[in-house]
Amino acid sequence: MTTPDTAAARRTLADRLEADGALTSPALRAAVEAVPREPFLRPGVFVSTGRRRWRPVTERGADPAEWVELAHSNRSLVTQLNGHLTADQVSAPVRGFPTASTTAPAATVRMIDALGAEDGHTVLEIGAGTGYSTALLRHLLGERNVTTAEGDPEVTHDRVIATHAVRRIPHTWVRQTKPGGTILATVGTWPEGAGLAKVTVHADGTADGRIIGRSALPPVRPDRPVPPVGNLTARAATTEPKRLAHVSPTLLNNPAPAILAQLSFPDAKFTVSIGEDLESIYCLSIPGSVAEVADDTYGWTVHQSGPVALWDEVERILTAWQEAGRPDLTAVRLRITDRATHYWVDGHPALRWEHTTT
Repeated sequence: MTTPDTAAARRTLADRLEADGALTSPALRAAVEAVPREPFLRPGVFVSTGRRRWRPVTERGADPAEWVELAHSNRSLVTQLNGHLTADQVSAPVRGFPTASTTAPAATVRMIDALGAEDGHTVLEIGAGTGYSTALLRHLLGERNVTTAEGDPEVTHDRVIATHAVRRIPHTWVRQTKPGGTILATVGTWPEGAGLAKVTVHADGTADGRIIGRSALPPVRPDRPVPPVGNLTARAATTEPKRLAHVSPTLLNNPAPAILAQLSFPDAKFTVSIGEDLESIYCLSIPGSVAEVADDTYGWTVHQSGPVALWDEVERILTAWQEAGRPDLTAVRLRITDRATHYWVDGHPALRWEHTTT
């Protein structure tokens, strides 16, 4: 099979990223033009055909023009369905739920630009993903200056970047960063509830910073796919009467309130699915407790069970966010020590959290 020359496609992608404002550095533009993206999409991708059906597209089976166009589009591309299925394993459209994907090039270059790495800096990349971001970093800084995976815990780096979402930035990463260095990581694993955190490491082993924007990176090990029909766990197990929601759960479709609610329950699973009567169901669960908010005949109805009234706390946070003037997610600040991570929104005591290091 003849490998097509994709130099023109890479230049076109760089032009698009520059026009969109994602690409501002000449050095980073040179990296985008030099690094092909298609090798990092093997063995293939899935393209949506609607109704949760996906068409497999592989380098060997696709029309060469389509493969080049997909590879150099500014799109996040699905690389796995249902936790195990890859495009080379099927030859016809299949039903499923995305469980792995490549990051859109615009998001990738924005993260690299925000990292602020310069000539001579060393970078530790946590979770290399498909490898495209690693290749861009190595083109910028040289292969010897970019380490992937967890790295040697005794070696410190000027920059640390995570290419998957985490519930919290571990203090291990702080210890692996030189004083004055930067850590860039996506914090949050809920749908729509992930923010790009940028923190500076200090000589005393602490780090502080803020959320600088939204992010769409998936967690390193995604939760099981959301079923198309809600499991109605809370309705079956509830020990309390149902009630109407005081705050619409649709607020959790927006990054800022979703991140703030998640800070109250960072280890909780949160899903949005469709019930048997085609109603939307927002489900939040921790071991032993579950809350579901369903759009039924009476409006948004809350069903809760277990010792923790999960939705009561979510409503408290969402109400506090509204009363604070609906601050953007970039208002969230954080400080990391060896004992805990603190989050807060300045001037609003109701919007403060402490996550103890475990």
